[in-house]
Amino acid sequence: MEELEEEAPMTIPDLFTCPISLDLFTDPVTLSTGQTYDRSSIEKWLSAGNLTCPVTMQKLHDPTTIVPNHTLRHLINQWLQLGHHFHSHYFTTTIDSLHALKLNLQSPQVTTQTKLQTLEKILILSNESPSSSCSCLVQLTGFLPLLLEQLFDKVVESKLSDDYIQFVEKALSCVMNLLPLGQMECLNMLLNDHDSKMESLVALFEHGITIDSTIINKSLCNLVEAISSSVETKELCSSLGRNQRLLHNIVSLVQHNSYEAADPGIKALSALCSSESNLENLVREGAIKGLITYISNAESRENSLAPIAIARIEQLLGLESAKVALINQPNGVKVVVKMIFKVSDHEGSESAVNSLMSICCDSLQAREEAIGGGVLTQLLLLLQSQCNNRTKTKARMLLKLLRSKWIEEQNHV
Repeated sequence: MEELEEEAPMTIPDLFTCPISLDLFTDPVTLSTGQTYDRSSIEKWLSAGNLTCPVTMQKLHDPTTIVPNHTLRHLINQWLQLGHHFHSHYFTTTIDSLHALKLNLQSPQVTTQTKLQTLEKILILSNESPSSSCSCLVQLTGFLPLLLEQLFDKVVESKLSDDYIQFVEKALSCVMNLLPLGQMECLNMLLNDHDSKMESLVALFEHGITIDSTIINKSLCNLVEAISSSVETKELCSSLGRNQRLLHNIVSLVQHNSYEAADPGIKALSALCSSESNLENLVREGAIKGLITYISNAESRENSLAPIAIARIEQLLGLESAKVALINQPNGVKVVVKMIFKVSDHEGSESAVNSLMSICCDSLQAREEAIGGGVLTQLLLLLQSQCNNRTKTKARMLLKLLRSKWIEEQNHV
């Protein structure tokens, strides 16, 4: 009888081993330094009184913050299920290839054309399903922080070459593919004032608008949206809201006559409104005018983001400065009146009614413009429609307000 061939020992990829125990991860967790350890190993290290990261020796400002590394766990499970021997070689080969791509991006000797080809390969890999091996490995081998450094680590020249524009467009596309995989904390590198990374972000915004690059405009707006929606980048969101140039650029995009630029702008502006501290600055940089312009431009377009725009107007009208801006905006009140009743749907109707309640309560000018813009007809149509009861209640309240104010004004004549 032939002897059975001995099974070769399992080779664990270095990426899958805990730096402390040197064993396969069972419960990988990541510290604030970005280093990943097995939970049991790092907990023993911390319980012994150590307040540093074992690999980097950086001081841990918040040792209790330990985040499960779901991507690495998924990748290890996939490796275990599909077979150790073949896939160990596969992962090692793939990681080596990715490191070669990283060197291409980092090396000053590599031509711009080679870097563009490298970005194209990364884009293809990152376009795969977020749960695929390749996209997970692209994340775990550190491409996101590298791409962010490449994009924002230098002062952007006043005039961009065609090659550099292509580089920025491809790099931003890669970043946006990788962000859903996690590592949002990498974006906090923009907070480093010493390196002027925020200035580079703003400069790229301005160039995107100047050269009318849909990819740059959309990607940067999506980046702002991602920053504003993550707990890990809350401080960065507030920092963006204090940057006048950045807010001005976003408002400019909102007013763009192309929906390919205006829609991402609306999403970015709306996301920034998630932080209360940003609202006054947005009004100061012309957000009300921008939103009114967007609604006017989108009036005849299906699937526009006008309901989001009117909802943001409603939110901003909690500020007196926003009320003044809307009342003083030519045709601003009339644009809001038109949002009360839409034949196809009533999305945004309640926000429009609430917005008019805010400005009509104390402003004769607003009431006159609303009545002149057909608010009574719009409200009556809304009351006869299939909209929800809450919206109808608000519509009746606005009618009552306009009627009582009219009687009050007549009594003073």
